[in-house]
Amino acid sequence: MHVGLIGLGKMGANMRTRMRDRGLEVTGYDRDPNLSDVADLPDLVASLPSGGRIVWVMVPSGDPTRSTVAALAALLDAGDLVIDGGNSHYSDDAVNAALLAEHGIHYVDVGVSGGVWGLENGYGLMAGGDAADIEAAMPIFDALRPPGERAGGFVHAGPVGAGHYVKMIHNGIEYGLMQAYAEGYELLSAADLVEDVTGTLKAWTHGTVIRSWLLDLLVAALEADPGLGEIDDFVADSGEGRWTVDEAIDHAVPAPVISAALFARFASRQGASPAMKAVAALRHQFGGHAVQPASDG
Repeated sequence: MHVGLIGLGKMGANMRTRMRDRGLEVTGYDRDPNLSDVADLPDLVASLPSGGRIVWVMVPSGDPTRSTVAALAALLDAGDLVIDGGNSHYSDDAVNAALLAEHGIHYVDVGVSGGVWGLENGYGLMAGGDAADIEAAMPIFDALRPPGERAGGFVHAGPVGAGHYVKMIHNGIEYGLMQAYAEGYELLSAADLVEDVTGTLKAWTHGTVIRSWLLDLLVAALEADPGLGEIDDFVADSGEGRWTVDEAIDHAVPAPVISAALFARFASRQGASPAMKAVAALRHQFGGHAVQPASDG
């Protein structure tokens, strides 16, 4: 199978490598010519064999994704397939699908989790779209997902939009989990009785009820930077936490933990917080998200 991949940033470049390592032919395009395999989008499309081309879009959500889909609508042929694997809002998927459908082009949305570690560990994939389109792209999903049973790392969640909706809720849950670990870290640090905070967290990584990959990453961050003194406690939010809270309001579903975790990120921009240093460190560990250096003040 030959795949076109648009967007070769932190995740896109690793996804290209993982697919190639598993026997797929991948032609990638990026605006940075140092990263790109081809000069532009027309060259990307021309590099793919006609008759059922598959192009995976991995660019920032919003206008960058919408403009890329619009460009592909003019370049691809009926029967081709576009997959949006970025963090688009699920409401954009119906619009993208309708635009492509005018040209007979198919559309699938995929939520992708795994961050910068996906190259080694595989990516959790959450797809939305028609069953036939999902099946056509299954060799790609199987190359990207973690090893083992398919259901352990891939789900066809529903029709177009379902993949990004599920990923949105996934990220909202992630907000709450990170905040709980971060608050626990701050409590341990505040107690004079606890002499080895990092060792305590590390002891929780095996056998305990709260063990998880996120806890492993927090320990790794603390071992690399004890006390997290090298980073600031400013924590950004990429949008999906806000979208999750919006959905909770729209459906009258109480989501106090996720909401509080989002508001805690807002609070991190107003004053010092050891807990928010921990959240910033976790985002950097699993996703390679930028952190701000600690300020002198």
